Amino acid sequence: MTGRESWLAALPVYNEAEYANDILDQVVQFADRVLVVDDGSTDGTADLLQLRSDVTVIRHETNRGYGAALQTAFEYTKENGFDGLVTLDCDGQHQPKRIPAFIDMARTADIVSGSRYLHYFEGDDAPPEERMFINRRITADLNRRLGLQLTDSFCGFKAYRTEALKHFEITDTGYAMPLQLWVQAAEAGLRIVEMAVPLIYLDLARSFGGALDHAETRLKHYNQVIDNEIARLCAIGRHVTHVSSGNLVCSHDVD
Repeated sequence: MTGRESWLAALPVYNEAEYANDILDQVVQFADRVLVVDDGSTDGTADLLQLRSDVTVIRHETNRGYGAALQTAFEYTKENGFDGLVTLDCDGQHQPKRIPAFIDMARTADIVSGSRYLHYFEGDDAPPEERMFINRRITADLNRRLGLQLTDSFCGFKAYRTEALKHFEITDTGYAMPLQLWVQAAEAGLRIVEMAVPLIYLDLARSFGGALDHAETRLKHYNQVIDNEIARLCAIGRHVTHVSSGNLVCSHDVD
């Protein structure tokens, strides 16, 4: 895909029997190596994956969460000597044909993050209002606190150079995992760019897990994840680039 560089495409999968084969048929056209992390599917997805010889499958015996599936993909990428990793979802919201463009942009960046709000594409879906509100609120907070310039902090379509993955110590196993990642990426001074991708919503009823399906509870949880990760880094003497001061103002530094 990029000549001398070796890239992996990885998809976290949980109960995607409806979409898995169609999406993977597309992914293998644009990626030389494909990893599927089956996060404890119970709907027949595992049986479909067993029939494919063109992808590598790692299965979590129980559902551990979106963040846990990406952690598995990160470790596999590092352990197997790939130069980089592209992650995308298997529910039809990300277009596999854009994988080469992500890799190409990663020639000059550590992380290329998809953004559904950077550019309007004809035919874009209207996002669920509460999801868009939470995304914009959290994205603005991350930009203000970390000095980032994101427009979409939750898009799972990303390219990471493997050297960037080595900076991460991800422990959040759920959908808040990207927030922990952004704090650590800012602290490490990684080069981050966004790539515009179409806004496609096929699963309007997605569950975020129990109480997190309530928007206000989810927003509070996301803010707590950011606060906790910043506090953890401050406690061990690490600093995060900040838009106004050059360093994150840790809690013990505040007047």
